[in-house]
Amino acid sequence: MPKSITSANAVYTLSISDLFTSPTPLQGFSADDIFTTSPLASAETIMGLDGYLSAGFVFVPVVQQISLQADSDSNTIFDQWWQASQLAKDIYAASGVVLLPGINFQWTLTKGYLTSYPPIPDAAKTLRPRRFGITWQSVFPSPIA
Repeated sequence: MPKSITSANAVYTLSISDLFTSPTPLQGFSADDIFTTSPLASAETIMGLDGYLSAGFVFVPVVQQISLQADSDSNTIFDQWWQASQLAKDIYAASGVVLLPGINFQWTLTKGYLTSYPPIPDAAKTLRPRRFGITWQSVFPSPIA
């Protein structure tokens, strides 16, 4: 039975091939927006001219945005990931795990690529959170034993 739906005890670890091979916990999340995941298209559909709907299975990527406070030490993980890609003129794949103890669930994230990178935090009265995008090949949910 879940204790609460708080996100305060969320744990997000990230590993990046050839850069951070050990799982590194992300810290310093934005207070109002830790991460978001875009809804997935669960079927490809097309309506025929005669009014009959056809559908089929298609694989779709999982797009996720992670928001970190401007002073989060975890920003350097994304900075180094982006810089390494720039220097190598190549990409580095990541894997991750999201643990939400309040609802007793975790998600395993596979083959992700940094697809959105804000190089500098937006500045207002205070520095705004940086919002990084990762596109995952797959995300697998499982209950925490």
